[in-house]
Amino acid sequence: MGDGRKQRRAVMKRFEGLLERVEALLPAAPAGPLADDVWAWRWRRSRGIGGLRAVRHLHDIGLAELRGVERQKTLLERNTRQLLAGLPANNALLWGARGTGKSSLVKALLNAYGPRGLRVVEVDREELADLPEIIDLLQGRPERFIIFSDDLSFEEGDASFKALKGILDGSVAAVPANVLIYATSNRRHLVSEYFAENHQARNVDGEIHHAEAVEEKISLAERFGLWLSFYPFDQDTYLGIVGGWLETLGFHDPDPALTRREALRWALGRGSRSGRSAHQFARDWVGRHALEAPPSPPTEEMSHD
Repeated sequence: MGDGRKQRRAVMKRFEGLLERVEALLPAAPAGPLADDVWAWRWRRSRGIGGLRAVRHLHDIGLAELRGVERQKTLLERNTRQLLAGLPANNALLWGARGTGKSSLVKALLNAYGPRGLRVVEVDREELADLPEIIDLLQGRPERFIIFSDDLSFEEGDASFKALKGILDGSVAAVPANVLIYATSNRRHLVSEYFAENHQARNVDGEIHHAEAVEEKISLAERFGLWLSFYPFDQDTYLGIVGGWLETLGFHDPDPALTRREALRWALGRGSRSGRSAHQFARDWVGRHALEAPPSPPTEEMSHD
């Protein structure tokens, strides 16, 4: 009797294991319809099927908090307002030094214009081949969408490179009027460039022609109608950003000279006078002072006769 139960358990265990292996081979369930109360999604693939995953907790940053990039902020905000108004607007490439506010600017635009129907779909570089499928989901909806790809960088022969290039300009299928693509990169042309490519340059009738490989790489960046360049901040701009973040965090500075010295030392230690470094220093400085502040004396209870 006991041997029979053991055999049945062993059979059931093997059967459950078989079901688990079969289930892993089945395609994932497609994503449901877009929720009206969600402002941002991430495109993710699971078991070979892509879908939109809602982002419920957005990065809390406002346009006013981004300093030192006023020109870039003005141009991208105007382009986004054109999208929201149903007017012609351009896909945008934000390129330049790390930590200067490229991706934060897109997040701040979502916080500012989400109530007016702006939505963001974040797509990683590895998933850019799914752009036609993503665009099909967004076409015809009343909202205006930014497809956002952060920190783009391509290598030779990358399939995502050709997918993005085709969508931006050259594909048979047109991008709908309610969709724009905003991308950030530390590289102006989005791709690695090598000294060997210069050796392929040739002289034709007195003119220097770059190798076709170089032209192919540059052609992707040129498909973005709006280019915004972000450069490292000088010392005064960096300190101004530090002061802005300290003010935002409600810090009343008892020793501005000390704060200035420590902020510069912080940037030197990271080799970067960037908005990211300024924000990180401000959070550390405010938190450190709050932790080291002496506790407030207890209030004496008044006695009543």
